[in-house]
Amino acid sequence: MNRHVDDRAKDHKGSAESAVPDFDQFAQNMGRLVEEYGKVTAAYLKPLERGVAKTGQADEASDMVRTLGRVAEQWVNDPAKIIEAQASLTRDFMNLWSAALKRAGGEEVAPVAEPDKRDNRFKDPDWTNHPTFDFIKQAYLIGSRWAETMVDKADDLDPHTRNKARFYIKQIAGALSPTNFVATNPELLRETLQQNGENLVRGMKMLAEDVEAGGGELKIRQSDASAFEVGVNIAMTPGKVIFRNEIMELIQYAPSTPQVLKRPLLIVPPWINKFYILDLNPEKSFIRWCVEQGLTVFCISWVNPDARHATKDFEAYMHEGIFAALETIERVTGEKRVSAIGYCVGGTLLGVTLAYMAAIGDKRIDSATFFTTQVDFSQAGELSVFVDEEQIRAIEEQMAKTGYLDGSRMSGAFNMLRPNDLIWSYAVNNYLKGKTPAAFDLLYWNSDSTRMPAANHSFYLRNCYLDNKLARGEMTIDGERLDLRRVTMPVYNLATREDHIAPAQSVFNGSQCFGGPVEHVVAGSGHIAGVVNPPNKVKYQYWTGGPAKGSFADWLTKAEEHPGSWWPHWFAWLEAQAPKKVAAREPGGGKLPALADAPGTYVKVRV
Repeated sequence: MNRHVDDRAKDHKGSAESAVPDFDQFAQNMGRLVEEYGKVTAAYLKPLERGVAKTGQADEASDMVRTLGRVAEQWVNDPAKIIEAQASLTRDFMNLWSAALKRAGGEEVAPVAEPDKRDNRFKDPDWTNHPTFDFIKQAYLIGSRWAETMVDKADDLDPHTRNKARFYIKQIAGALSPTNFVATNPELLRETLQQNGENLVRGMKMLAEDVEAGGGELKIRQSDASAFEVGVNIAMTPGKVIFRNEIMELIQYAPSTPQVLKRPLLIVPPWINKFYILDLNPEKSFIRWCVEQGLTVFCISWVNPDARHATKDFEAYMHEGIFAALETIERVTGEKRVSAIGYCVGGTLLGVTLAYMAAIGDKRIDSATFFTTQVDFSQAGELSVFVDEEQIRAIEEQMAKTGYLDGSRMSGAFNMLRPNDLIWSYAVNNYLKGKTPAAFDLLYWNSDSTRMPAANHSFYLRNCYLDNKLARGEMTIDGERLDLRRVTMPVYNLATREDHIAPAQSVFNGSQCFGGPVEHVVAGSGHIAGVVNPPNKVKYQYWTGGPAKGSFADWLTKAEEHPGSWWPHWFAWLEAQAPKKVAAREPGGGKLPALADAPGTYVKVRV
């Protein structure tokens, strides 16, 4: 009964110690590994030699050093607290050492530190069964959690600095995990020995390719990009581009029902990444589903900007984006009023536009739906760590050189919100296991990043994240001071419960900013999966609970939970407002010629 767990390690089939390599083959592969490493170095140096290397990483590293330096200053000022913190760490390591000795002596001992149940890094049985790797795992967990505690217990830190410090500690802890190194990861060690190092050669080859693809920076592949082509097996819903200007193409989708709702629908997607997140494939496509419900769907496809678009700001995106789309919709359908959807920053732009329209008496949008959108940035979540005067000024200096923010900066920021899942799991799989990632449409979209015009991005960071001017009634657009309380049309505001980008609390706060009736809904999962949740999948759930009043926690406690997708609930809300139907409309309505088949040309421009 009380045999010690070392027996399990010895009997464990395929353990890290059991594989014996072919040493000749292993030596040959190590030579090939060095060869491939030379290609990585060449890919890194090429942009430097040509004078086109991307900038910005030094600024980010400097901010991390400054932030963690401020944490250290607080501890240095109180020697007694330092001694207490060191004693705590020493005590935990002594307990771990004692447990390891008892285990070696044949006793069953409880772990001193265990990973979170949602942490998939330590799933391999050897992390528990093998005493050496179990010790390494627990030592890592003790050290990383102690570092987090040092941030949490530092006195006199302002909230922003503390949040930044937590964020940087999370990045450092993720990078230093023993799962990221061959010598300290039993699964990697086992595979390397079994494959005579061939996995490392394949991985180094992919690393060179990814550094080359990133223009001298590492662009980690998250999906098999060769498996997808926009317009062929992704973004496939039939339609036509019926309008194009400098910053957007407007797509009108072909009807699939004999009759459609009289009121058209305009979708304003984010320009951070591309619109086809709402049209991944026929089974997941929100756009296709809307067409099948009998809606005339128009969708903006934003340009992937370059230096020519440097001065295009929020005002330009409103006039040349949303207003240009409204004018085109009226021209081809004859309808003066539409329903509109805004997603993420596209929703923020829609909120700005609605407040502007209220100020000037423009009533062309009759109802508004927001997907995971912030209009109140007072509790904007983890992305706020990137926003303060110093960091914005550094970003503006970078953008002044090119006219835009490179797409890798935003995609990198989003990946850093979940580094273990979106960075290190792929680094280990690709470069150490030597495995090509699986074909996954969502992650293909995630890697299809876009640039941001300098003026637009600067306005967004300063007016929304830094100063929260829209919610405060202090934002000015085209000479008009904006007040969301004057937006009195029906609003459907969708939050997602596990959102890292537009936190559910922040979206709830935003619901309280509008002056009319707001249907506040919370979906299960996160920023993408909670939105792209088709009814046929019967995944997740959503909550309804009436107006967004009181605290979010109280609202959610009282809210009614519904299984499956929120899409039918939203459509019933939309249809009830304007149920009248007309004959289906073909793209262009005979008044505008098709400029291209959907999904258009702008969406195919890659960074």
